[in-house]
Amino acid sequence: MLYLHRLAIIILYMKYFHRQIEEVILQASNEFPVVVLTGSRQTGKTTLLKHLFANLTYITLDDPVRRQIVKQDPGLFISSIKRPCIIDEVQYAPELFPYIKMIVDDNRDQMGTFILTGSQIFPLMKGLSESLAGRAAVFQLLGFSQKEFPLPAHTQNELFKRILTGSFPDPLIHNRNIRFFYGSYINTYLEKDLRQLSNIQDLSQFQAFVEILAGRVGNLFNISEICNSLGVSQTTAKRWMSILEQSGIIYLLKPYFKNIKKRIIKRPKLYFTDTGLAASLLRYPNSDVLSISQHNGALFENWVVTEILKCKYNHLRAFDLFFFRDSHHKEIDLVLEYGNRQKLIEIKLAQSLKSTHYKTLDSTKTLFSNPELFIVSFYPDSIPITNDITNIPWWEISRIL
Repeated sequence: MLYLHRLAIIILYMKYFHRQIEEVILQASNEFPVVVLTGSRQTGKTTLLKHLFANLTYITLDDPVRRQIVKQDPGLFISSIKRPCIIDEVQYAPELFPYIKMIVDDNRDQMGTFILTGSQIFPLMKGLSESLAGRAAVFQLLGFSQKEFPLPAHTQNELFKRILTGSFPDPLIHNRNIRFFYGSYINTYLEKDLRQLSNIQDLSQFQAFVEILAGRVGNLFNISEICNSLGVSQTTAKRWMSILEQSGIIYLLKPYFKNIKKRIIKRPKLYFTDTGLAASLLRYPNSDVLSISQHNGALFENWVVTEILKCKYNHLRAFDLFFFRDSHHKEIDLVLEYGNRQKLIEIKLAQSLKSTHYKTLDSTKTLFSNPELFIVSFYPDSIPITNDITNIPWWEISRIL
């Protein structure tokens, strides 16, 4: 039995699970000389690109020896490798970008010459904007969406299992123990980025900072409150927050205030790009406990936000994400802006809908130029609940988009 179990795990690891972003990446490789795939560690960037471009030369700069060789003589390295090629974690050697630019400019008709990945998003984008502006198509990969790896049933129990498991391939698809996986994620993968991006002396204090953030998922990011509770300076906290954003761990949702003259909140709201990591940091032992916890609504909201983000990134959907909140605490969880029209979304962990659930939508809709109004909930049918508000079950979020 043990042998059969191990064999099943090996077969599962060998199987490739398709990603929705594949189509736009392949299209871009025929239209741009450089294609860049960003995203936090362990989302499956390398696996995806190796599958799409199986015949290309593959080089990883995660290898410290090779990285040092490349940094010492980037010109020699780039001229010696067979092209087209995949270069993994290219942000470790920004010295390569000017040489990639020269090769691209000398071979303007050759598309898909360089396929690059990076898990430190901001440093990578800085290098691209300085050297490869107009020459590179840039994409971001989050974890698996429910469309890519569907839930077995549309129940609250199954949803909170998914929220707890998260969307990284290892725990979600390969059944790696979530306690072991997320325990090592901060200690291993993130520490690589910490050493690269910033000289953090007290890793235990930094981890306490990340845990505090997990407890504030779905809330306004109040840096003063966090600094006071942890006993660190705002300068330190801002630097740590920047690292988490650069590593693709944290997503800050900006407030919406275009053409709205009322006094509104201008701080962003805080989310994790993976709910499993947030739930792990909060020490939830199982989905049953999580589903009735004080964080159940916030983590459900976090899950909906990231599912919509995945759809935006995977299909290059033309909308921007915001939230709305005024000084009287009237709040709309999500504002999707499509040019001169908006889709306003309330996210409710409820199966029976009440007028209080859409009161804010009704009272604030006149502030927007051309809004469509939605509630995402556990009510199982997509139906109008007023003349202009539609309920969408959580498993049919894509119908809104």
